[in-house]
Amino acid sequence: MAVTLSWFLGVNTKSPRSVRDPMPDEIPLETHYDLQLPNDVAVAPDGDRVAFVADEFDEADDERHSTLYVAPADGSREPHRLTRVSEAQSPKWGPQGDRLAFLASRETDYARRQGREDDAADEEEASSDDGTGGDDGDEGLETQVWCFDLSLGGDAEQVTDFDEGVREFDWGPDGDRIVVSARDPTEAEQEYLEQREEGGPIETERLQHKFDGVGFTDTVTTYLFVVDVATGERRRLDDAYGAGSSEPLMGLQPAWGPGERIAYVSVDVNSPDVDADDPDDTLVVDVFTIAPDGSERRTVTVGEQRCSDPVWSPDGDRLAFAAGNPTNWYQPTEVYVAPDDETAIPYSVSASLDRTVARFGAPRWQDDDTIVCPFADQGRTRLVELDPDEDAPTRVFDSQGRDRDLGRFDLAGGTVTCTLASPKGGSDVYTVATDDLETGEEEDLTRVSLLNESFLTEYEHPMTERVTFENEDGREVEAIVYLPPGFDREDPDAAPTIAAIHGGPMSYDAPTFYFPHAYWCSRGYVVIRVNYRGSTSYGSEFAETLYGSRGELESDDVIGGVQHLVDRGWADEDRLFVTGFSYGGIMTAHIVARTDEFAAAAPEHGIYDFYSTFGTDDNHNWHDWEFGMPWENVETYREISSLTRAGDIDTPLLVTAGGEDWRCPPSQAEQLYVSVKKQDVPARLVIYEDEHHNIGDPSRATHRVEELTDWFRRHDPAIETEDGD
Repeated sequence: MAVTLSWFLGVNTKSPRSVRDPMPDEIPLETHYDLQLPNDVAVAPDGDRVAFVADEFDEADDERHSTLYVAPADGSREPHRLTRVSEAQSPKWGPQGDRLAFLASRETDYARRQGREDDAADEEEASSDDGTGGDDGDEGLETQVWCFDLSLGGDAEQVTDFDEGVREFDWGPDGDRIVVSARDPTEAEQEYLEQREEGGPIETERLQHKFDGVGFTDTVTTYLFVVDVATGERRRLDDAYGAGSSEPLMGLQPAWGPGERIAYVSVDVNSPDVDADDPDDTLVVDVFTIAPDGSERRTVTVGEQRCSDPVWSPDGDRLAFAAGNPTNWYQPTEVYVAPDDETAIPYSVSASLDRTVARFGAPRWQDDDTIVCPFADQGRTRLVELDPDEDAPTRVFDSQGRDRDLGRFDLAGGTVTCTLASPKGGSDVYTVATDDLETGEEEDLTRVSLLNESFLTEYEHPMTERVTFENEDGREVEAIVYLPPGFDREDPDAAPTIAAIHGGPMSYDAPTFYFPHAYWCSRGYVVIRVNYRGSTSYGSEFAETLYGSRGELESDDVIGGVQHLVDRGWADEDRLFVTGFSYGGIMTAHIVARTDEFAAAAPEHGIYDFYSTFGTDDNHNWHDWEFGMPWENVETYREISSLTRAGDIDTPLLVTAGGEDWRCPPSQAEQLYVSVKKQDVPARLVIYEDEHHNIGDPSRATHRVEELTDWFRRHDPAIETEDGD
């Protein structure tokens, strides 16, 4: 639930909220619950079918569910729903294409488990069940691997049964085994976990003592296990385990090749640069391979990069993977290739592109001679073909266009599947034959799903336009502008305008489907999203400009983008608003410390005092490599903190935070809020209890949009509220 503290501190909480019903052309807030948003895709080995996961929102139970679907790749029939309610994720097809495995937290499959050696214990557990069974997802259940046999039909069967659950998995080439990553506590660690569940104290000697979404960390090691699909019997690979500060975020990412080798990523605790007793003080991550019996572990990479997403070539001789500079994330993450050989040196096959592997992007082998991977390129995600033998990238898939963004991606059997999202077209699953990637014809693209047809047809949706402008340094900067339906670009009526700032900062904005954009534009707002300096997708030099600084360059670009819209007559200079989440929240606070041009602002889930956040968030390694230690560089930490200039803030602030956000701790929001309140600046603080860095529950997601909108309306000089404010 959201805890609003403004009543206690004397803020006038009366606002336009609930004083009027939506106008006929406005998108109602409750339509958010009707949306289905695809978030993962997988192509069958023969390329004929696509599995995908879609997020759905249950208003009655206030829950987000992830549902698994299967559809023919040619779009010849509607997707078939395989699961309901439970949190399905990470679908993976078996090597013969007759089975589909996935991760889910579901009620125990008692019938599936009867054949195991621990029958008596299983029967006792089953008899204590509440009898609901089926697909009733439950927060108390651990995530396991489940599998549909699509040739026989019926419900999914449970494959694994780990006390601590399963985080990741991949199929073996024979289809009889899978490799999974799972935590395996010692007896002493199990005792500690049990006393923690009973409210006992947190005890740790780890440097990475907390992680967002995980909470306080412990010493339990995550291992790879090979599991027999038919019996559930498992073998732990003792030499294949997770380590380091990145492991809670990255996992081990196991990938089983066509032969008897398994690839995974971890910190090399045997490296001379790593403290084997506490390897949390590094961001280097290496690629390893190991045999499924736990023998012959090899180190593929050389301990210099942050590697991820290993994938085997079809012949099983080479690995492709993503790798970037562990102490400079502004530099592009590139695709590397290496044979499964400790003596070989990995080489980049994308360096000349000067673009970074896209968010959610990972390389896929089309065949032994071609790799396909999504890259961030000029304010969008697009596919690039790579030659595994040399650095010769080729941009492909022009049929995507410039007005929609590519999200999730997979490739198999001559078929590419991906999610494409646009402001007017929503977000759906598409396919294209690999042979048609280079031609770029729209008719070669097949739409597999139409998840939000009624929402898309019942309401008008934003128009978008890419605009470019020169910042104060004379550098060209691009922004994505969302315009209200019917907005006249050539003869405009200046509109209230929201500058919405992306996080990262190593990220970028592209034209996409996002409910708050549609909601605001339907109410007459223009929304501008500036790809400020530090954003990826425009090359390493543009991104690295921000290295070692905070506040000045990015705020110049955002303010310049808004002024560009004012100059064009699109934005009303008296009705300007600014907001941003995470790094966007950081930037929002910097902007209002520099200018009074905005009528109201809403920094969300940000950091405002980098000095005091050190050690209270989970980003100490990042802060160290970019700014050094705070006690050694006090002036730097003060200079990059907006709180240092809180006395210059006059703009009304809505400050939000997650109650258990360890990326940008809620104490940061409290500091900013109290600092401006002490100066009688209108302010409101909203804390989402039990939430991490992101907003999860649907009621909180809609509450967030409502809070932002009401704050802007409340401080809009053109709107007279019932109180006459």
